[in-house]
Amino acid sequence: MSKSFDFRRARPWEVALTVFALSAPLLLPLSPAGLQGFVRQAIAQEMQQVDTSKVVVIGGALTEIVYALGEEARLVARDSTSMYPKEAMKLPDVGYMRALSPEGVMAVNPTAILAVEGSGPADALAVLKSSGIPFETVPEGFDRAAILKKIDIVGTFLGVPEKTKALEEKVGADLDAAIAEAAKRPENERKRVLFVLSFQNGRVMAAGGHTAADGIIGLSGGINATDGAFEGYKPLTDEAVINAKPDVIMLMDRPGHGSSDEEVLKHPAISLTPAAANKAILRMDGLHLLGFGPRTASAIRDLNKALYGKAGNVSQ
Repeated sequence: MSKSFDFRRARPWEVALTVFALSAPLLLPLSPAGLQGFVRQAIAQEMQQVDTSKVVVIGGALTEIVYALGEEARLVARDSTSMYPKEAMKLPDVGYMRALSPEGVMAVNPTAILAVEGSGPADALAVLKSSGIPFETVPEGFDRAAILKKIDIVGTFLGVPEKTKALEEKVGADLDAAIAEAAKRPENERKRVLFVLSFQNGRVMAAGGHTAADGIIGLSGGINATDGAFEGYKPLTDEAVINAKPDVIMLMDRPGHGSSDEEVLKHPAISLTPAAANKAILRMDGLHLLGFGPRTASAIRDLNKALYGKAGNVSQ
């Protein structure tokens, strides 16, 4: 049996949308801009009423944005991927962003939650969203536009429009300069980079299209060696690795974890690539290079320098 709509419990933007739907025939003479403004005003009013004095932030890039906005005093907890700036490490850790516990998040008594798209698991998010705590999901993306959109959504959620605009302009200009510099590399000089997430049963788990690794490689003047053959991360056959002909093997920098450079170069397939012949391996700080937050312009410069400047690890 369906339930009737209770206006007493409805939020302003819900009332606005309901009134619009019921009175659409009467509103048709109005201009589209007028209708959009009507709804936008109601949504903006609702956002202003959200209490963001005690925020749990889930996602390293989002945490960096909050600090870059100068609004870190609002944070009461973070997820385990939020390791920069170092001051963030002093906050309580609610766990890995893809393995959240609703109890752990709610234990810090947040008034609002900011989470990047891809957080989970789904059942945990469902519990949090149904708890009554305002929950804002920030879309993930791996280009300039996506970074600026993250800043806009976080800043709007926190209610600091002037700081948001200033940070967007600063980050946008820095990105434009870094991308333009990397783009000067002639196509025939660009190196093919194979990003290896891990090794599973001896097979290379590599980055395809629509991944953070693919995004940063392209912005830094490189070519993803998988050539857009697939999206996401996928285990490759030895033949696929050899045919990719990578000039560089790039891995996450995980001290004490994973394979050594020597072990990587001895992999049956990797050993037959140009990267192995030149012992070209890059170890990278994952949050810095794959975070797609306020520091991405710096990451672009670092990776470009590592690929085409001096040899060595990518610095933070």
